[in-house]
Amino acid sequence: MSLFNVIENILKKAYTDIHKDVIELSKTGNGKAQSELYSLYSKAMYSICVRMLIVKEEAEDALQEAFTEVFDKLDSFRYESAFGAWIKRIVLNTCINKLKSRQKLLTYTDDIGTEYSVGNEPDIEETELTVMKIHKAIQLLPDGYRIIFCLYLLEGYDHKEISSILNISESTSKTQYMKARKKIKEILIEQK
Repeated sequence: MSLFNVIENILKKAYTDIHKDVIELSKTGNGKAQSELYSLYSKAMYSICVRMLIVKEEAEDALQEAFTEVFDKLDSFRYESAFGAWIKRIVLNTCINKLKSRQKLLTYTDDIGTEYSVGNEPDIEETELTVMKIHKAIQLLPDGYRIIFCLYLLEGYDHKEISSILNISESTSKTQYMKARKKIKEILIEQK
């Protein structure tokens, strides 16, 4: 085994076990350990909830529901992935379920037209952009666009994973992502 592989394995194990003691104590129902786990992960998970749901109160509710599920299912966590990734999946599923319960139609289409190709997107000066402007533009996206945009660009899922999570085709995920990009650029140009 090469030195790099040894280093990689050591780092992977160290990262996987970073909160193992707290996780194991939480599995026994230890309230202090559960509170510590919540403190360690709630801020990052709340950010996901806000990006997905926009409405602060809904995001707070989703966070609480997700952590209730995390603690209910904690015994099923087997250290096969990073604990944060495991929680993130629960949080994303909770947010998606909340969006579905809004009874708004998340419209997805499979049509990919040339008007949505990357080369035909309107130009916008990078120097005019701020994080706040981009965040506001994301908030203005329709739910279907925003969900896929956030899952792909901000949460790092690929289109195959998104299609599985949302029960849509990969091409639909790609189309919605391209449409979301186009819509964000239009919003940012209008805000100049």
